[in-house]
Amino acid sequence: MARHDRWLMLTTLAVLQALTIVTGIYAMTTGFSLGALTRQSPAKPTASPPEESPPVPVVTSGPVLAQLSVKSGDGPLPTKGTLTRQLTNALGDEALGDRVGAVVLDAATGERIFASNADTPIVPASTTKIATCSAALASLGPDTRLSTRVVQGPKPGTAVLVGGGDPLLAGPSAKPSYPRQASLATLAARTAATLKSQNLRKITLSYDASLFTGTPIAPGWKPNYVPDGEVAPVYALTIDEGRQNPRVKQPRVSNPPQYAAAAFAKLLGKQGIAVSSSVRPGKAPAGAPELGRVDSAPLYSLVEHTLTHSDNDLAEALARHVAIKEGQEASFDGGTKAVIAVLQRIGAGQGISLSDGSGLSTRNRISPSALAKLIAMSGSASQPNLHAIASGMPIAGFSGTLGNGRRFTSSDSRDEVGLVRAKTGTLNNVNTLAGMATTKDGRLVTFAFMADDVPVTAEPVLDRLAAIVARS
Repeated sequence: MARHDRWLMLTTLAVLQALTIVTGIYAMTTGFSLGALTRQSPAKPTASPPEESPPVPVVTSGPVLAQLSVKSGDGPLPTKGTLTRQLTNALGDEALGDRVGAVVLDAATGERIFASNADTPIVPASTTKIATCSAALASLGPDTRLSTRVVQGPKPGTAVLVGGGDPLLAGPSAKPSYPRQASLATLAARTAATLKSQNLRKITLSYDASLFTGTPIAPGWKPNYVPDGEVAPVYALTIDEGRQNPRVKQPRVSNPPQYAAAAFAKLLGKQGIAVSSSVRPGKAPAGAPELGRVDSAPLYSLVEHTLTHSDNDLAEALARHVAIKEGQEASFDGGTKAVIAVLQRIGAGQGISLSDGSGLSTRNRISPSALAKLIAMSGSASQPNLHAIASGMPIAGFSGTLGNGRRFTSSDSRDEVGLVRAKTGTLNNVNTLAGMATTKDGRLVTFAFMADDVPVTAEPVLDRLAAIVARS
């Protein structure tokens, strides 16, 4: 019996040793490690928590992407000759018009895999938001929140509603959405509670929208943009992005600060605080005590929302917040100067000229190379603050402006549904698409395809170009 037990023990040890050797060989050849199984991503706040409770840190897309950084040896590059031939043929489609630029970059090394007029400045339309959001993340940081406050006025019994540049501030009739919005109703409840603690039941209310300056309409915006609901006039105090009905694009209100202040006065009334009938513009006293405050979702969630839904109002607000952080005037001019300065600081400002932050301006010019480079940086371990650019771009056939049922539906692109992430751009005679895809051999590449002399629409051709990259 002892001899049998000894034989069994030796056999077991031999099997364990063999398993250890096999595991070691696999680890050396694949980069597998036990630590990779047990490692946890660093905690970071996600969508804004309920305003009545403190933020709870949870894992977000940023740290997850950080763990998946691309290495220069991950998968071979696509065959350049084949890719060049296929892209060149597609770029010859007459639907693209006569001004077309294109580039495909290796995300890890920045090497150009394909280029055609890659450094030509082209009207970018809403792909401008990639530049604006990249600068916001780099300058402000992904966890910054935008605050709307009420402070003590200059005299007893007065209060000032102070706009903090959060266009997603939810008005009284807004429905819950993602990211969770700061709420004007919550601000009224908190302010009323403070006033009641001071034995105040009646106040005179004014509002301060001075955080943003300059004209509320950008150079290069067409006269129909506001009436058609594409964007509201840009002010630091607004609710529901200046919409009269938060669930539809139009109409937009002509005076967002006054509209927001009137709504706030009514909400205070429902909380038992009477407000004098005249609610006028005013200036918050420096250092005035705070009566109430609400905060937006963190910036990385705002960026993801901006890119997924191509939100013009939020993009313009972000550009102005970059201006404030960078010491510029919080106007269209100051915002675009600050965005470009930040991009230059991180080595990505070349080939970018802006007149607004959203891309509605026909004066904007960006090269395909500049857009593809910014997207590549969003997946780089050297730029962890930019990860929300990658996670915020629409997914082909599924989300945002690529999930509307019109994109990636033709026979030459529908097989790549779900395999492309990209930001769209559309204006009259302008179609652009810039994003990322993983090739069939596992190589992450970024691309930008841009045309600003389009006869009718070039969206199906742009989808075909991106599909060619994804299956290369």
